[in-house]
Amino acid sequence: MAFQHGITIKEESSGPRSLISAATAVIGMVVTAPAAQAAAFPLNKAVLVTDPDAALANLGTTGTGPVAVRAIADQVRCPTVIVRVAEGANAGELAANVIGTTTAQGIKTGMQALLAAEAQLGVKPRILGCPGLDTQAVTTALIAVAKKLRAMAYAAATGGDTSAAIAYRKSFSARELMLVYPDFYAVNPAGGDPVVSYGVARALGLRARIDKEQGWHKTISNVPVDGVIGLTKDIQFDIQDSGCEANLLNAAQVSALVRAGGGFRIWGSRTCSEDSLFAFESATRTAQVMLDTIGNGMMWAIDKPLRPSLAKDIVETINGELRAMKLAGQILGGKAWFDADRNPIDQLSAGKLQIDYDYTPVPPLENLGLTQRITDRYFADFSAAVAA
Repeated sequence: MAFQHGITIKEESSGPRSLISAATAVIGMVVTAPAAQAAAFPLNKAVLVTDPDAALANLGTTGTGPVAVRAIADQVRCPTVIVRVAEGANAGELAANVIGTTTAQGIKTGMQALLAAEAQLGVKPRILGCPGLDTQAVTTALIAVAKKLRAMAYAAATGGDTSAAIAYRKSFSARELMLVYPDFYAVNPAGGDPVVSYGVARALGLRARIDKEQGWHKTISNVPVDGVIGLTKDIQFDIQDSGCEANLLNAAQVSALVRAGGGFRIWGSRTCSEDSLFAFESATRTAQVMLDTIGNGMMWAIDKPLRPSLAKDIVETINGELRAMKLAGQILGGKAWFDADRNPIDQLSAGKLQIDYDYTPVPPLENLGLTQRITDRYFADFSAAVAA
């Protein structure tokens, strides 16, 4: 060792880290806008929108884009990734344009371009939809994109009536999907007359607003929707009637658009999952946030010397995040631990470490039971009360 008359400082970087929670209030959607400014919204390219007014000025007045952007802007201002596609000569060609592909040159088109948004724009879409374009084929493809992005997809339950919407629900089985029925009416800013406003677009904006104001652990249900004046279908709603149309839709895992509490709301918290663990939107989104927050937050540990101290640091890092989530009310609890039986010598010597953690998501109060009784017990002090 070289001679030194003085102080030698060695920097030690061990110890637990703090994790950065995954950003969730980021919308990704596919639209048509044939009159859009091509420079601002080129076809099949993900464009980041932070100013909806500027976006509306460049999208023109035709296609699904202007209606969807206006619906979102009524609810929230948040990063929105928009992919504009061509309308196509027929419905089949339009659906193909919306679904997109990867070209021979490695360029992603349609909704596939949402997969490249993080690399190109620095944001990862977490709330996905194709308002006004979500046919069964499009919704099926959107589920696949949502799985890759660990995002939630929102789509219309198409059908002429409640029974048709319920039957349509049987076409899907994915925890990443929520169906809404029917659509809203909004005021046309150009003429003041009522026009159809996609329920899916309102759901996208509302989901982002809830994320910002309350958190990703709160479901989309029973929150006022801004900027709407009516429903495109007559949906019967009675909070005490299990046979009302809204409840029948909910029982089939379709969220109903209803008028209640002095305004309009999305009523329903259930996904299209067949796994009861992820029946609620909040459970799915909790799982997605945990995967990205903890998974991506562990990059600092990869390729560090695998010593017992590193395993301890990883466990404490995860436990620190779980404690923070519990304190914030985002989960009911969780714990990480090192299991010796799952880490045999041959695995450790091969540079493989297994850390386990569990958690309990916060479910919504979907059903409140109240018991009402009639009694004569309060006549007992009647005479005393009169005398007083």
